[in-house]
Amino acid sequence: MWFDTHCHLDAPEFTADLSLVIARAAEQGVTGVLIPAVQVKDFERVVQIVDTWQIVMPRLCFTLGVHPLFTKDAAEGDVALTRLAIEKYRDHPRLVGVGEIGLDYFVDFLEPEKQEWFFAEQLKIARDFELPIVMHVRKSADQLLKRLRQIKVTGGIAHAFNGSFVQAQHFLDLNFVLGFGGTITYARALQIHRLAKAFPQDAYVLETDSPDIPPAWLIDQASRRNEPAHLPRIAQEFAHSRGISITECAEMNFKNAARVLPQLANLSR
Repeated sequence: MWFDTHCHLDAPEFTADLSLVIARAAEQGVTGVLIPAVQVKDFERVVQIVDTWQIVMPRLCFTLGVHPLFTKDAAEGDVALTRLAIEKYRDHPRLVGVGEIGLDYFVDFLEPEKQEWFFAEQLKIARDFELPIVMHVRKSADQLLKRLRQIKVTGGIAHAFNGSFVQAQHFLDLNFVLGFGGTITYARALQIHRLAKAFPQDAYVLETDSPDIPPAWLIDQASRRNEPAHLPRIAQEFAHSRGISITECAEMNFKNAARVLPQLANLSR
């Protein structure tokens, strides 16, 4: 029933109990997770997880790319390695795009020019292979939009979106959907709640960004680790904001994800 459009199951936080994390998610009705790779050295691990656990999660899938936060230690040759990996797995039925790529102007240890170069070069990979992208957007929406107009891709997901209404509409016009996750559970996240109501139903997908962006009920816990089992409860908050049923919310989520990531439609329930 539920599809988590952004979850880093390959993260070190899940190494010790990955089987339990997946089992808990499945018990909550999560039938699929998109795992976006963040650095070249993790590519094989991501594919291995998908190949191993697809029996439990029929819609488990992946994207490959270099995350902007990892460009600090990445070499220019990692772009060529990403291209080679996309070519290698191009016919893998569970490769659904290029990602996680993007720009992050929130942290101060990144070189803007370097991450912008990585983003542009990976956009070219997505363009050349006609693949959508999963995009990191943090205080960088305008620069991302500028690049997307220069290097055209088929669309994708603007993950953890928290920009303006005007920026959101520009992404929608470029065949992107807006990713919403744990921040929707915070009463004081007023802009997120406004954005969740502002656009038509086909503008949104749901995510956890596990193990990150813990929902409100985890903040005071000893472990704030997020995981895909929390997606249905996050979805309840989103559905409440929009005034729709939980069934409508689940259908909206997967339908929109499959529109911008077409390979998803070929995965069984």
